[in-house]
Amino acid sequence: MRLPILTLTAIAALFVAAPANAQRYDPRYPVCMHVYTPGGGGFGGGGGDYFDCSFTSMPQCRATASGLAASCDVNPYYAPEEPPPRRRHKKPH
Repeated sequence: MRLPILTLTAIAALFVAAPANAQRYDPRYPVCMHVYTPGGGGFGGGGGDYFDCSFTSMPQCRATASGLAASCDVNPYYAPEEPPPRRRHKKPH
């Protein structure tokens, strides 16, 4: 009985110990650069890719990504600021 419980506990510990990703996308910017770093993935492999969502245009992102192992993508969580509603003025009759 102890062996199955210990096995399940060990498996659960592996899932809990997996690195958690923080919010990857900044909703304030429309373009993100996905940077790929060597040795990413796996336990103890080092590296790991990341997103840099600080770009206002695709050409700006591509210029920064030039020469890097990176790609530029549209930010799926971009939330543009909406202008305030226009006030309607009543016209005198």
